[in-house]
Amino acid sequence: GGLEKVVKTPQDKTTRTTLKLCGTNYPVSIAFIIVNEFCERFSYYGMKALLTLYFKNYLHWDKDLSTAIYHAFSSLCYFTPVLGAIIADSWLGKFKTIIYLSIVYVIGHVIKSIGAIPSVGDNTVHIVLSMAGLVLIALGTGGIKPCVSAFGGDQFEDKHTEERRKFFSIFYMSINAGSVLSTLITPILRGDVKCFGNDCYALAFGVPAVLMMISLVVFIAGSGLYKKSPPEGNILLSVCGCIGFAVKNRWKRSKHDPKRDHWLNWAEEKYPKRLIEEIKMVLRVLVLYIPLPMFWALFDQQGSRWTLQATRMNLNILLNAFLILVFVPIFDMGVYPLIGLCKINFTPLKKMATGMIFAALAFVAATMVEIDVTNLQGIEVFKMEDVHANNVSIAWQVPQYALITAGEVMFSITGLEFSYSQAPANMKSVLQAGWLMTVAFGNVIVLIVAEGAELQQWAEFVLFAALLVAVCIIFSIIAYFYTYVNPKQLDNMFQDDSKEDNLKKETVQDLALIPVFRNTMM
Repeated sequence: GGLEKVVKTPQDKTTRTTLKLCGTNYPVSIAFIIVNEFCERFSYYGMKALLTLYFKNYLHWDKDLSTAIYHAFSSLCYFTPVLGAIIADSWLGKFKTIIYLSIVYVIGHVIKSIGAIPSVGDNTVHIVLSMAGLVLIALGTGGIKPCVSAFGGDQFEDKHTEERRKFFSIFYMSINAGSVLSTLITPILRGDVKCFGNDCYALAFGVPAVLMMISLVVFIAGSGLYKKSPPEGNILLSVCGCIGFAVKNRWKRSKHDPKRDHWLNWAEEKYPKRLIEEIKMVLRVLVLYIPLPMFWALFDQQGSRWTLQATRMNLNILLNAFLILVFVPIFDMGVYPLIGLCKINFTPLKKMATGMIFAALAFVAATMVEIDVTNLQGIEVFKMEDVHANNVSIAWQVPQYALITAGEVMFSITGLEFSYSQAPANMKSVLQAGWLMTVAFGNVIVLIVAEGAELQQWAEFVLFAALLVAVCIIFSIIAYFYTYVNPKQLDNMFQDDSKEDNLKKETVQDLALIPVFRNTMM
């Protein structure tokens, strides 16, 4: 296929000696990468599952500050991948980037765990250690996020596309498995095990720290088996350079200069025409991304506002990770084929808009539960002690989780696959950066509302639902004017391009980055 033409010959020597798993075309090295990913995701979600309650019950912050800091941390975790991708592509290569940033990650976990030991200093010391730990964790988890799955994809020979595709499915399963297990185990370690006369946060954060150490050791253990590609330059930097040059050139133009069809064509003096056309395609998709942060603003409250809501009921469980495992096959094999049978043209953009409505409905359901809980608690409503749960059954939270997970399947997975179909292969990393930014900004929205709005909880949920419906209408209008393209048309347009047009070869390693994207939804 098309990919084979851009394989670098120096790597071909290493391919022949690649060890394979039991007579298959799977390199042995991917076993190390999958175990590494499972342990890393376990460590991340295990730690994150406790954050809101840790802030509230251990650092004694109120619910608004706890929510704000939780979302500030989440936001940082989605800004840093762009940094990680640039370091890997322009400087260190994926292998070294994963190792160095994993070390930073482990240090962050250790500092965070020490901050959860009551006898280490006073509350100020605990806050300083916790914040320092979280910044390092955000740097680590975000920095390696774009590298690990692409590095796994690099291990396959180009002709083994089917094996590579299956690897990404297994990789995504390991993300889910790590998430499900850790969100079950770490809350038990916190609540059921007592140390220092209270909930054992030190142990609950210590276990993820150990898992991250194991993740790093496993990754290093496979070192001799990996196929390591040298850094090949970062396409994101080329894209920014091209846009910057076009803007600057357009400002400098004299009145006598002939007009150009598109503002990006002002970069033609310095950049290849093909790159300019590719960037035009990407920008059309990125415009569609503008309304998307609002969806993430609602989605990511599962770990903050919804967790706090659950503590006032008679049990606290995390449903999303379970439901996603059930819903993905139900939608793929049941819901979408049925809609197809009804002769409805359910385009990707329509699916995304529907996903937004589902998320808004989830917050309507959350509002009803909130009003119920509030009425039962009466004046006690704002004490929100983790221990003094009332008689409202946790089962009342199931509808809101089911609705938001259905929304996630329709919005997030479809959004990624749509983005991929609408952009050239070497621009996938640019779209990935854009997608991660929508998650980051979504968390910033919650941070602002939690700290600034000072509404009662049920009213805040209504506000978010209303905002998402409004954003959904704006998104639908933009989507209505979007025309679907086929990036392969570029190959026909530029068949005679000279070989100096190397930019199109810069990110051969894009290799189905969809799991990395999916990694963001978790």
